[in-house]
Amino acid sequence: MTELDELVLTPDERARGVDIDRVAFTMDWSGEESPGLLAAFVAERVRAFGADPADVDDTVVRRTAAQDPTLRRGDLPVRQLDHLSAVLADLDCTLLLVHRGDDAYTVLVARTGEPPELTHRDGPVLPWGAGPTLVCLDCPGCGQQLVWQLPPGETLAGERCDCGTPLFDADGRPLPGVTLYD
Repeated sequence: MTELDELVLTPDERARGVDIDRVAFTMDWSGEESPGLLAAFVAERVRAFGADPADVDDTVVRRTAAQDPTLRRGDLPVRQLDHLSAVLADLDCTLLLVHRGDDAYTVLVARTGEPPELTHRDGPVLPWGAGPTLVCLDCPGCGQQLVWQLPPGETLAGERCDCGTPLFDADGRPLPGVTLYD
């Protein structure tokens, strides 16, 4: 029995020897196969822990995203995970991601209070939003490819290319003419 088992499995599931992969949800970086699958999974896990999943819904996120002309492929899953993570915090649960080195999101729901340095199948397991962010772009001034791996909460506010071209504003948003890679 691992610490992760204790966090993501109910006592009954542990007693029955349920494998963690049976209580995980995996979706491609570009989104769910069908709308609502992620929220349904999260609600099911919350219910398994004995909490009321009435507020576990991402319909408003999907509806808002559908109206957003700047939405790019891969943006919706991030918005859904952000939203569901906040909802889970109110239910004393935490959204965890298994980092397997691929471009899929493997999601677990745990009771809040997870210890650091969890792993599953040799991949780190971190709370949603706790992992680094990869930022890639080509400088519009000189064409140089630039890549940053940012710790959680860090931005590229005021960042410039070595050629002097400004790339990000004071709040860390890309300036006009700067396009980030997906």
